[in-house]
Amino acid sequence: MWDRLARWRDERMGDAGDLWHRGLIDPAVRKLVGPVRGLRVLDVGCGNGYLARSFATRGAREVVGIDRAAPSIRLARAREHRRPREVRFYVGDASTLPFPSAYFDRVVANMALMDIEDAAGAVREVARVLAPRGRFVFSICHPCFDLDDRSAWVVERGYDADGFYERVHRKVRGYRDERRTRAPWRIGPGAVVWTEAFHRTLGTYARYLYDAGLAISRIEEPSPDAEVLAKSPQGPYLREIPLHLVVEAVARGARPPSQTPGRSRAAGSRRSGSRGRTGGSGSARRGSSRGS
Repeated sequence: MWDRLARWRDERMGDAGDLWHRGLIDPAVRKLVGPVRGLRVLDVGCGNGYLARSFATRGAREVVGIDRAAPSIRLARAREHRRPREVRFYVGDASTLPFPSAYFDRVVANMALMDIEDAAGAVREVARVLAPRGRFVFSICHPCFDLDDRSAWVVERGYDADGFYERVHRKVRGYRDERRTRAPWRIGPGAVVWTEAFHRTLGTYARYLYDAGLAISRIEEPSPDAEVLAKSPQGPYLREIPLHLVVEAVARGARPPSQTPGRSRAAGSRRSGSRGRTGGSGSARRGSSRGS
């Protein structure tokens, strides 16, 4: 199904990411990745390669993107051909990365791990190719607040002594029930494509990192920027309850270089959220097929 989505996603992502990426997720990802000038960077589940190409623009020494969906890689290479940034793109599986050990200074998996069946294997491979003082930064749907069809916004509207009010809540059930699920993507009028996804708890992701020799060093829960607030009906809700999680991990015992702190930039009862790929305000997921 990711093959079928490749061209549609390429058109939505373009060279800067869709609304939810450029105004919500990517600023937090870039904050944790930090400066990349002179570094080797790997983008796992790169899709059409827009994020990988942005690292090259920011001065990375070497940038590589990998994705299991061959059509996405063809589109990434076509963009690279039209405007060269010396980024290399490969079709491959995240659980068997075709790169040398201890090679990359930064590894990024932007909205991909929750779509990878063997996420534990992918994390082990990331740890293998990561340089001793490197960083692994990944973003996912927030496991606590964005659980496929088991989470939803609940909005209360009414009047009290102060006048009209609106209160937003996030309804969640089945958090501990890890499972394989399906994610809907509305690609046109009456046209929906379903992809496979996997809900895991925070504890499971932390265990994958620990077993691979990594430790969580920082976490961000991105807030919407002005564009998301203006263009997405969910924008105001995201100021109260985060639907994404961005994690930085390093080798256990290693300390990442210090950075200057920065700001993360990032209705009734209704089913929505970053997993609302069928929503009109922009899909937040960019992972590739199960292996990448």
